[in-house]
Amino acid sequence: MSYQGESFQPSTSFSLFPPAIKHLLILNLLFFLALQTPGLQNIVFGLGALWPLDHPRFMPWQFVSYMFLHASIGHIFFNLFALWMFGQSIENLWGTRRFVTYYFLTGIGAALLHMLVAGGGAPVVGASGAVYGILIAFAMMFPNRYIFLLFLPVPIKAKYFVMIFGALELFNGVTSLTTGIAHFAHLGGMVVGYILIRLWGIKGNHE
Repeated sequence: MSYQGESFQPSTSFSLFPPAIKHLLILNLLFFLALQTPGLQNIVFGLGALWPLDHPRFMPWQFVSYMFLHASIGHIFFNLFALWMFGQSIENLWGTRRFVTYYFLTGIGAALLHMLVAGGGAPVVGASGAVYGILIAFAMMFPNRYIFLLFLPVPIKAKYFVMIFGALELFNGVTSLTTGIAHFAHLGGMVVGYILIRLWGIKGNHE
């Protein structure tokens, strides 16, 4: 990634597993294994999950550490699959430094919005907030790229795919505050991601 004055110049290299994506996948898997290890799981969960602000276990670092913990195999599989599927294109386009900055800021923003809206309740884990930030970035960078997924009857353009996901999260967040799923954290990742991309002035390629 390079700059000419204030203009953004995309990276010209491409990799299926660029550095940030590769290391995020490895770290998430290592933390997941730690959560399955007797003797470690309670320590890792107690220190790493995002606890409510008024809970005695809350610590500031949990705004970052919660992103590396996952509750089940299904939870980590879908988050990491989406991170790899959509994130590789973003990191290859933006470069590793900007991608990492974006990833963690969207994850932190997701946690903050969740706390603002949901308040107390159960501790939060998962990379979903940052992953939803990656989704909005993909839709803004490649709005007309078609997405092919097994559960979709037909291919759908990225911009419509993300619009539908965002609308579903808003609906579920408003109507299902007690389900245990942090819908507003997902929305927070999308909102922070949108704001960052606008502030940075990065344009999509409309492919």
